[in-house]
Amino acid sequence: MSKRISPPFSALLTPASRRSFLRRSAIGLGSMLGAGALGLSGMERSVFAGGSAQAAGTGEEATGPLEEVHLAWDQVEVCQAPISVALQRGMFARYGLDVKPIKFTGSTDQLLQAIATGKADGGIGMALRWLKPLEQGFDVVLTVGTHGGCMRLLSAPDSGITSVADLKGKKVAVTDAASPVRNYFSIRAAKLGINPETEIEWLQFPADLFSQALKKGEVQAIAGNDPQAYIQWKRDGLVQVATNLDGPDKHAVCCVMGLGGHFWRDRPKVAIALSKAIIEAQAWTAAHPDEAAKIFAPYVPGNVPVETIAAILRSQTHELHSTGALLRQEIATFVNDLKLIHVINPTTNTQAFVDKIVVDVPA
Repeated sequence: MSKRISPPFSALLTPASRRSFLRRSAIGLGSMLGAGALGLSGMERSVFAGGSAQAAGTGEEATGPLEEVHLAWDQVEVCQAPISVALQRGMFARYGLDVKPIKFTGSTDQLLQAIATGKADGGIGMALRWLKPLEQGFDVVLTVGTHGGCMRLLSAPDSGITSVADLKGKKVAVTDAASPVRNYFSIRAAKLGINPETEIEWLQFPADLFSQALKKGEVQAIAGNDPQAYIQWKRDGLVQVATNLDGPDKHAVCCVMGLGGHFWRDRPKVAIALSKAIIEAQAWTAAHPDEAAKIFAPYVPGNVPVETIAAILRSQTHELHSTGALLRQEIATFVNDLKLIHVINPTTNTQAFVDKIVVDVPA
């Protein structure tokens, strides 16, 4: 059953950032929290037990116990594979951290709520879903833009849809009214002169029914995120009309690391160390996608082949990491674009808002 999503929507988010410069990291070449804490495997525990560690955020060898951190982890999302990499390869421990991953299932706005209320110290989610609740006062700060490339617009080969411009007058499947994918392609449409609230009909379906809705003619396109979108694209012989890495968005991130404001204020060195460990894990994943896929595969539900996980990782931009001024620039673009589609309040002071929620991670 589809659910019609009627305009206007002040859903939660969307990208469309323009990176005027990109920063390639060279580090490390070589919803609510429904489930309880996910215990580390024996292999992961052995990694934390051995070897020297840096004191959190200082680069010095740790002489005391590792700092315990609770990290929310959505194991359905392939783009979060770097967390498994950091766990297995001891990257967190090298930064003086004993990371306790908390298995999370649900939408990323629920994950944000968990971070804001202290049920987790941090997590990675889609920036364009988080900005509206952050505007409304959720106590979360952003430290790292982790990667781009999670979102895809797909259609059937005979649909006649070959670009975002062709969505005018069409029905498009999305998972929910707050979908960052919906917002992203709404922004793309708005910039082409299409009113995404009145000239595109967005219908809500479970992600695993997208292809079925397309085959039945209930929609003419589907707007989804990986891994489901990638799998449907390849499995069902669909046409990839657009992604969030097209054109000027090629170097834009879509996911970010968010940390609880309390965590950042009370334990800044630990928060910085966690952010740096994630950057290192992202860089290692980009350089070793096949190995990263093997590490992450046991966590993914549904027996997704390792080769598919590796292909998804290659299609994303885990080599790109934005912090500080660059991340503020990207988030400012997101905010202004979300104003364009009436998600962010037009009276919100973009620069003041961005300066409040984006904090600096020293090199």
